[in-house]
Amino acid sequence: MFNQTLSLLKKLSYLLLIALVVTACNEDVKLTFETQQIDKSADAVIAITYPKAIGTKAVAEKINQKIEHVIANEMNMAETTENNMSITDAVSEFDNEYKTFKNDFQDSSQKWEVKVDGKVLYESAEVISISLHSYIDTGGAHGNSRLTYLNFNPETGALLEEDDIISNPSEFKAVAEKAFKEQTKPENADETIEDFFFGEDFQLPANMGFSKEGLILLYNNYEIAAYTQGATKIILPYETVKGVLHINP
Repeated sequence: MFNQTLSLLKKLSYLLLIALVVTACNEDVKLTFETQQIDKSADAVIAITYPKAIGTKAVAEKINQKIEHVIANEMNMAETTENNMSITDAVSEFDNEYKTFKNDFQDSSQKWEVKVDGKVLYESAEVISISLHSYIDTGGAHGNSRLTYLNFNPETGALLEEDDIISNPSEFKAVAEKAFKEQTKPENADETIEDFFFGEDFQLPANMGFSKEGLILLYNNYEIAAYTQGATKIILPYETVKGVLHINP
C-alpha cells in the first residue's frame, strides 16, 4: 500500500512539473510585431502604417492600445484628448470632419490628409522603442509634422515615463546639455542656448527614444527655436549616459 501511494505521488509530482514547465513556456512568449496599414483616399487622404505587437496577450494588448491611442489622437479634431478612441473611429471622424468642411466651403480645393508612419525603432531585453511620424494637413500655410517616441517595458507592456528611464536627472541633464551644444547649429554666431529655449535655460524634451546609435532626444517643431529650423534631434551615445539610466540598452 505504501509503495502504491509513493508511486502515485511520484506520478502526480511529474505531471505537476510538466504543467509548470508548459505554463512557464506559455508565459515566456516573446513579442513580435506585424505591420498594420490603413489606406483611404475617396474623401480625405488617409495613409497609416504602424506596428502591432503579437505575443503574450496581456503585454501585447497594453502596447497596442497605447500605440492606437496616440495615433487616434493625432487625428482627433477636438480640443480634448480622447482616452478610448480607436483608430477606426478616429479615421471615420476625420473623414466626416473633412466632408463637413467641403460642404461648408464648396469652392475650396483644399484636400485634407493624414499620414502616419510607425515602426519599431529599437528592441532589447529591457526596452522596446516605437517611433510614430505623423503629418496632418487641414489647410493653412503648411501641414503639421510630428515625431513621437513610445518606450515600453517588454515584460509588462507598460509605457516607460522619464523617471523610469533616467536614474540621475541632474547628471543626465548635464550630459544632454553638453551634447546639445555640440550637435546643434545656431543660425548665427551670436545665438546662445537661451535663444533656442525662448530665453530659458536648457530643457530636456518631452520625447526620448532608443536607437542603435544611442538615446535620442527629440524636440519637435515649435518646441524650441523657430519653425523654419525644423525638428531638433540629439543623439546621446550609450557610453556617455552609462550609469545615469535605469535601463541598460
